[in-house]
Amino acid sequence: MKIGMLQLNFLVGDLVGNTDKIIAGYKKAVAMGAELVVASELALFGYPPKDMLCYKSCLDAQDRELYRLWKEIGNIGLIVGIAKPNHGNGKPLFNGAVLLRKNGQIDKSVGVCDKQLLPTYDVFDEHRYFESGNNPTEIFDIPNSGFFNECVAILVCEDIWGGNENNQSHKLYQRDPVKELKNGDVNTLIVINGSPYYWGKGDVRFNLVSGIARKLNCNVVYVNQIGGNDDLVFDGRSFAVNENGECIAAAQPFVEEILIVDTDSSKTVAYPSDGQNLEDPESIKNLYQALVLGTHDYVRKNGFEKVVIGLSGGIDSALTACIAVNALGKKNVLGITMPSPFSSQGSVDDSLTLAENLGIQIITIPIRDIFEEYGQTLKPIFEGKQLDVTEENIQARIRGNILMAVSNKFGYLVLSTGNKSELSVGYCTLYGDMAGGYAVISDQWKTQVYELAKFINQEDKQYTIPKNTIEKPPSAELRPNQKDTDSLPPYDILDSILRQYIEKQKGVNEIKIPEMFGGKEVVRKVIDLVNRAEHKRVQMPLGIKTSPKAFGSGRRWPIAAKNL
Repeated sequence: MKIGMLQLNFLVGDLVGNTDKIIAGYKKAVAMGAELVVASELALFGYPPKDMLCYKSCLDAQDRELYRLWKEIGNIGLIVGIAKPNHGNGKPLFNGAVLLRKNGQIDKSVGVCDKQLLPTYDVFDEHRYFESGNNPTEIFDIPNSGFFNECVAILVCEDIWGGNENNQSHKLYQRDPVKELKNGDVNTLIVINGSPYYWGKGDVRFNLVSGIARKLNCNVVYVNQIGGNDDLVFDGRSFAVNENGECIAAAQPFVEEILIVDTDSSKTVAYPSDGQNLEDPESIKNLYQALVLGTHDYVRKNGFEKVVIGLSGGIDSALTACIAVNALGKKNVLGITMPSPFSSQGSVDDSLTLAENLGIQIITIPIRDIFEEYGQTLKPIFEGKQLDVTEENIQARIRGNILMAVSNKFGYLVLSTGNKSELSVGYCTLYGDMAGGYAVISDQWKTQVYELAKFINQEDKQYTIPKNTIEKPPSAELRPNQKDTDSLPPYDILDSILRQYIEKQKGVNEIKIPEMFGGKEVVRKVIDLVNRAEHKRVQMPLGIKTSPKAFGSGRRWPIAAKNL
């Protein structure tokens, strides 16, 4: 049979616009020969709708659009994810899937399923809104529906994971919907998803689904949305496998696509791997595409046309500017360089060169006079005090104020430029370089920043990011001859500690680094810096999640606490 897979980019809450997209996609899939069309999880709302699900007016709007969708369906069925009312005890809604049948009708005894496993970990909080489906996974005898000679089961996203996405030895759920299906029960398993991206997750998904196909001896059709929704980015990467677990159809990641899969076909195709490998240009390209899509959608879906970035001559702001240009176009990116008394001429020149290479407008606003005025204003209260981090932070806050002033005056969104390594240890200034509307690279370790910068130059076949920006020792340039390594370990060592502590959730005694780099003493120091900086991170702008454990909704750490 031929199944149309709708890999679409939804605006959360735009029920009318999302329904229009589904209708257009449905009609295109039918014209391409589809005998059944499949949309993604909570497709009318867009995923995740969060507390919109608590408002009756939003649910009423979904009902209106679902009714409109029914009227558009012809002789070909459509499976679509909806928030479905629960008329029994428990939470008021199910996260469900419905099969809309021909002639604008829906038979509630056929083609309806409720999500059975509700994720409540990392960025997910579905128990807040939904009741778990308690019925066994249903198998639908499609011939009785007048479609084709095929038995189909439908599952929703988490239902195929069983809570073991991270290979946890302790299972999260009492049941496993996949295990409730037996080998030979179904011809095709359809899985609708709102599965957010992290670097390498595509391969994790494919391996899981391929194993399920072999276990059940059936085709599996996996449909996912694309797009940036706040801190989450969805890569799509919809695909289908045959009963041997071989890929027979695959949509390209990070783009909308209407894909037709013929489950009877013996042809196999390559799956678009996204293996986590800093040495592989294709792998780095996947990560870069996620950052570009996340930036584009956050800016556009929030009604902005242009962005402004503080260009320091450093690698972080250079990478952020490249992503912004790729996402929005060079005419929509403004750079501002704000040299202080401690800025090197090389960094100023690097900012100007970067802007020229990218073709963006750049404005120079020196902050020496403003900084000196601050000093005079604060002199009476600071009398007798030595210069310290206070004066460094004043420079950062002057720059933050200038960027926000430009944002207010012209309606541009400020993109902040801090990376995950710096944000982890608090090497950032509240209301200074942390000011902004979106933190594009806040989930990129400093070591990843360098690899992304090298990738850009390799793709462009030139030094778009100036060679000096990549090769010079990293520095905030807020005091004479300052280097990041004055107060931090080298970034490869720092990132190794941070990855183990934040992403692998290891403690001091479990984290191993060579004694030549400080051993346990340095590990304790870094972990203490991470914990003491939590108050900063809860005030930073949203960023793009590309790792299994990003700061924000996926990592919840107490601020007023005795840190271990």
